[in-house]
Amino acid sequence: MRLIQAPRAVALSGLILTLAGCGGGFGFFEGGERSRAEGAQETQALERIGTSGRQSTVWDLFTNVDPPNTTVEVNRYIWNAALEVLDFLPVQTVDPFSGVIVTGFGTPPGGGRAYRAAVLVNDPALDARSLNVAIMTQGGPASRETVRAVEDAILTRARQLRIRDRNL
Repeated sequence: MRLIQAPRAVALSGLILTLAGCGGGFGFFEGGERSRAEGAQETQALERIGTSGRQSTVWDLFTNVDPPNTTVEVNRYIWNAALEVLDFLPVQTVDPFSGVIVTGFGTPPGGGRAYRAAVLVNDPALDARSLNVAIMTQGGPASRETVRAVEDAILTRARQLRIRDRNL
């Protein structure tokens, strides 16, 4: 009878040790100081980004769980001006909530070189800092003068749109 219980006791002890290691109960399988340091870094990172550590669920789609100070606002004049100035380029992706416009290759009127643009409007202010433009040619990045000219055209058109709205 003792011979039959010994393998059960060994198996039961092994099962308890394995489960304790998985749950961190006895600390046999924790991984030492390095794992604790990594855990502390992960906790600090979660605190920095402001999450409570709570898992999101499908029901979070129906509630406003985002804090009000994390919303992205886009200047509507710069947004509309960018679409108007770059209207000769085929639009691939547009996201007015994050302020991103990505176009495909297209040739400007009267030009012979094809361009592609990515525009980011990341501030509600009608300011040059609110606008980021990246322009590519098929051979690589466009010159800084070309990018500057497009930025100036977008900002000038945005100011014109704002002045037009004031006169209404």
